[in-house]
Amino acid sequence: MYDDAVLTYLEGFLTEGRKQRFLEVLQQRTRYVTVAIEDVYQLHNTSAVIRSCDAFGIQDVHIVEDRFGKRLDKNIAMGAEQWVDVIRYPTTSECITALKDEDYEIIATTPNCDSISLPDFNLNTKTALFFGTEKEGLSEEVKQKADRFLRIPMVGFSESLNVSVSAAIIIQEVMNKLYKPEIVWQLSDIEILEKRLDWTKKSIKDVERIISRYLNT
Repeated sequence: MYDDAVLTYLEGFLTEGRKQRFLEVLQQRTRYVTVAIEDVYQLHNTSAVIRSCDAFGIQDVHIVEDRFGKRLDKNIAMGAEQWVDVIRYPTTSECITALKDEDYEIIATTPNCDSISLPDFNLNTKTALFFGTEKEGLSEEVKQKADRFLRIPMVGFSESLNVSVSAAIIIQEVMNKLYKPEIVWQLSDIEILEKRLDWTKKSIKDVERIISRYLNT
């Protein structure tokens, strides 16, 4: 929950450069495009996808942890991952339902022949990009419930790429298509304030004790 007084107090512990950097990054953050990762087995792949989201400005990452359990832990979330909001789901159904309830179009990334080639892909509305497990790819449930399919055009002998590589390529290209005057893609003012508070708290050692002392003075 956002608290203006607490934010103002805590920002006093940050350097001016740090505060300015938060503002600069948040001006480029979006929830118009989001990413969903379904049952990725290799921990480093999940982490790499999240780092790509941070690098290209996507604020939320949705992780389905059905088949392989929890694939991201606090030991991994010490770099770029701490600046991205990770939402976990026990099943694919719950993830898709939650995204559709937020009016996201479900985009299944797959090399199927009926997929849209990445250069031809257009953003029609809020978009959720689904990436699947390393070997089998996306589940049949995602494919059945997807609104559209998306593929990376390739001209070599390889028919697929590592999931983290595919995600980086697709995220960068889709984000380049996002910055149009007719699309309201930025975070709202209150979302920016909430993330300023969140990121400020993550930047201060023993922050809960500091907040408690402040509130009790």
